[in-house]
Amino acid sequence: MTVPPITALRGEGLSCRRGFKTLFQNLDLQAEAGRALVVTGPNGVGKSSLLRILAGLLEPSAGAVRLAGCAAEAGLREQVHYLGHDDALKGALTVRANLEFWRAVLGPTGLSVDEALEEVGLGGLGRLRASVLSAGQKRRLAIARLLVSRRAVWILDEPTTALDVRAQARFAAFGRAHLAEGGIVIAATHAPLDLGESAGLDLTAQGSNAAGADLGELEP
Repeated sequence: MTVPPITALRGEGLSCRRGFKTLFQNLDLQAEAGRALVVTGPNGVGKSSLLRILAGLLEPSAGAVRLAGCAAEAGLREQVHYLGHDDALKGALTVRANLEFWRAVLGPTGLSVDEALEEVGLGGLGRLRASVLSAGQKRRLAIARLLVSRRAVWILDEPTTALDVRAQARFAAFGRAHLAEGGIVIAATHAPLDLGESAGLDLTAQGSNAAGADLGELEP
């Protein structure tokens, strides 16, 4: 799948305050096409808040998020896939109906529903209600959203949660393929993601521009 020509996502002087607590401030980062940016740090340091800011779902206390490239004028939300802790599934709907909904909302520019379900190992489960799936199967169905609609930037919060070893490897293959096509992956994680050579941003070092360092494949 060919992704839109976005060359980078940049955070400029980002700050985030939740209640009386400043999670991070004056944070600069850059995620480049073809290379993953892996965000690490202990629980509560602000990883999820940062990802929501980068996805355009949360306003920063200060700073701005910008896209670079000839498709940047399309707007941030139109270029981003956001996969959060919540799998965003309707339990009363079937597996197929859930994915059909997201394909319609996000744009039918990627794989078909049947193809995507096969890719994530749910090919024979399309008629089941999502409520009966295991936690790992629900996560795989959520990941299938990345495949049915082409978007340049994948922003992923603990994407391998609940996945078994085989499903983790399959997810890593999806991520590497997206990067190989010029896509951008920004992921918060406590575990290795096997996305290849990656840049790293450790949020425990608040305000430092750590996203440009060559860290290879990060270890937690």
